Amino acid sequence: MAADLEPLEHAVATATSKARRMIGHTSKRPRASRLRPRATARIGYRLWVLYEPLTLRSGAVIPNRIALAPLTNGQSLADGRLGDDELAWLARCADGGFGLIETCAAYVGLDGKAWDGELGVDRDEVLPGLTRLAARLRRGGALAIVQLFHGGVRATQRLSGEQVWSASSWQEDAPAFEVPRVATARDLARVIEQFADAAARVQAAGFDGVELHGAHGYLLSQFLSATMNPRGDGWGGDLVGRARLIREVTRAVRARVGRRFTVGVRLSLEDWGSARGLDLDDSLQVSRWLADDGVDFIHASLWRSDQMTKKRPDQHPIPLLRAQLPRDVAVIAAGGLWTAADAIALRDRGADLVALGRAAICNPDWPIAARDPAWQPRRPPLTRGELLERSVSPVFIGYLERWKNFVAT
Repeated sequence: MAADLEPLEHAVATATSKARRMIGHTSKRPRASRLRPRATARIGYRLWVLYEPLTLRSGAVIPNRIALAPLTNGQSLADGRLGDDELAWLARCADGGFGLIETCAAYVGLDGKAWDGELGVDRDEVLPGLTRLAARLRRGGALAIVQLFHGGVRATQRLSGEQVWSASSWQEDAPAFEVPRVATARDLARVIEQFADAAARVQAAGFDGVELHGAHGYLLSQFLSATMNPRGDGWGGDLVGRARLIREVTRAVRARVGRRFTVGVRLSLEDWGSARGLDLDDSLQVSRWLADDGVDFIHASLWRSDQMTKKRPDQHPIPLLRAQLPRDVAVIAAGGLWTAADAIALRDRGADLVALGRAAICNPDWPIAARDPAWQPRRPPLTRGELLERSVSPVFIGYLERWKNFVAT
């Protein structure tokens, strides 16, 4: 297998080295502890806040405050095993200086698989690929975590062969919508165990942690939703009931992996897109409960990080979230960040880390390049050739073509 890896890793290393030369940096990323005195003198404190290390509750140390957000890319194999293209893309970002690398959403059970080419963490057969990925990301210097996911009603019978299920049965006016069956007690017990099994599998593969996907209208978010979850059996209705599944999953995962393994949760704080029936104050309460349950971080998916909350238009969500959590529970924030100034502004609001999505696709060396105060990130549209140079595969490009004006025609 090592021989098979050489061409792939050589290509990634060559592309990364070329990018670093173009922005005037050496190919070796200096350690934060050695960089700080010289960097402070050169770029000043305001930029330096992005390059401080962060120690999590678990004891894990993130070398800087810049994370790669979990991004759907469709680059895994049809059976959920890691694909070379997915490894190349994530390795490019690890080599590009991101302190924290999150994988795409990875399904914990086949009945939760939501799209073609999705990474699987549902069985031991995927372990060789996960182990290979963890080792490669760590070699790049990043803390590496896997986002654990179940689609619920956003999954599809086309991939699993089973009817989708969720907190309740409802219908949406969408051509591809599959009406879910109502989850049984057996379904809930099984999915809790699937999340815990997947976390243990990720830990065995050598990753540093996991993030539970409780955002964007997927299963855990569906149970949190006041509109999607009117159940009266203790798993829905009031907030205690609606938060029960995500809390039970969190506790089961924490019990399985121990305290020294990083566990976080991603949340949508208010209604947006497929995340429906969410109230800001409910989400803040859920975040407090999750802190009590032992999470190391809460990842707020904001979509637009420069916007105030819907419920309280004079207040930004990050200070509200930060105020609800113990100091040792980190806040990650994502949502339309492009420049270092954007990232610093979010840090100033209370985010311990900032997560980049589209900006990272266009600029996989963003953390290195942003050390230069004069640098401006490349923005869409990008040609297919430019994306290929950034280790974005043709399959990933096909997905990005769904995003308006992202891929040049």
